[in-house]
Amino acid sequence: MTAARQDLDPQPLASGASTKHAALAVFAAITIAFVWVNSPADWIYDLIHHTPFSVQVGDIGLSKPLVDWINEGLMVFFFFAIGLEIKREILVGDLASPRKIALPAIGALGGMFVPAAIYLLFNGGNPETQHGWAVPVATDIVLALAVLSVLGARIPPALKVFLMALAVFDDFGTLIIIAVFYTEGLSLVSLALAALGLAALTGLNRLRVEHMTPYVLIGIFVWVAVLESGVHATIAGVLVAWTIPLSINEKPMLATIEAGMKPWIAYGVVPVFAFFNSGIHLAGLSPASLLGPASLGAGLGLFLGKPVGVFGAAGLAASIGLGKLPPGVTWLHLLGVSLLAGIGFTISLFVAALAFETPAALQGVTLSVIIGSTLAAFSGLGVLAIAARRAPPCSAKKRTRSITWRLNARQSKPFHDRSP
Repeated sequence: MTAARQDLDPQPLASGASTKHAALAVFAAITIAFVWVNSPADWIYDLIHHTPFSVQVGDIGLSKPLVDWINEGLMVFFFFAIGLEIKREILVGDLASPRKIALPAIGALGGMFVPAAIYLLFNGGNPETQHGWAVPVATDIVLALAVLSVLGARIPPALKVFLMALAVFDDFGTLIIIAVFYTEGLSLVSLALAALGLAALTGLNRLRVEHMTPYVLIGIFVWVAVLESGVHATIAGVLVAWTIPLSINEKPMLATIEAGMKPWIAYGVVPVFAFFNSGIHLAGLSPASLLGPASLGAGLGLFLGKPVGVFGAAGLAASIGLGKLPPGVTWLHLLGVSLLAGIGFTISLFVAALAFETPAALQGVTLSVIIGSTLAAFSGLGVLAIAARRAPPCSAKKRTRSITWRLNARQSKPFHDRSP
């Protein structure tokens, strides 16, 4: 790999100790929120949660509870980072070659369809709960890779790449679902203003403008326009990300921004989101709510639907020749990573907050997402530990081939031929 291409790849957050630390930060945020909201000081949590916060510029202003600023404002940065990652992977990464994307793409489709079908099996025809069918369709890549990293070098490098590619397609599909199915009361004027802002950002890209100030200012304009349009505001983060140049004058702009943002996303945005969305009042829950159709659909969709969908679709694709298992990856490895795909958490909780308005329903589904994701993590880790014991020692030659599977997509086209 040339130095130029190496510059396009940010140091991945999802590797080594940094991934485990990020997962610990999220776990700590969940624990603090859970303990706090079930303590005598729960009123302080509720006060912080619903504190109104306003931004006023002249006659134009926005006023929302703090939790809405977290979910519709702070999470924009999370989705912006996802947009950057998807663009980079498609242009110069592991998704740049059609030969390499078939298996994770097909697996992701199965991993979205089957959980949604299981959810609707419990909730189809119920107008109060069927809107939450998208809760179990996404994978939390940071937490999934954190669990995978526990096994360290005993896992083939190509398996980690497969899981990352699977999660990228998962994220992309979930973003489309949010934009299409969780949008109400469209404002054509606001959408036109957002499109105008995106056109201006695209113009900056084509003019090779490398100063970030105009991108930031116009990006804020696009976010406000999307917020007022009826489309969920986080979609603005993805759209703006796609206008960021891959590189200018051989300076890797996109990768530099992505690498700079990842620690803030992992240790700031996601834990704060987890804290504000994991405050589950046990006093308000009953066995009936945990065994209700929405809770069962979400929990079983993650724990059962995800592995059945991913393993079934990817296995079928490999069997009929539409794709093949990466080097060093066995069927047991594939089953283990399919179970890890059931760690939904961040985006699952995000979609749940969009789908359910009543606190009782939302808290039941939230707890089911946490339980389902936890079961998926432990079962996936167990299967992968068994696969690691059964796999023969990885020779240097096999390890080289496995790493090459990850890199050759990036080498398939000269750097200067890549689109921005």
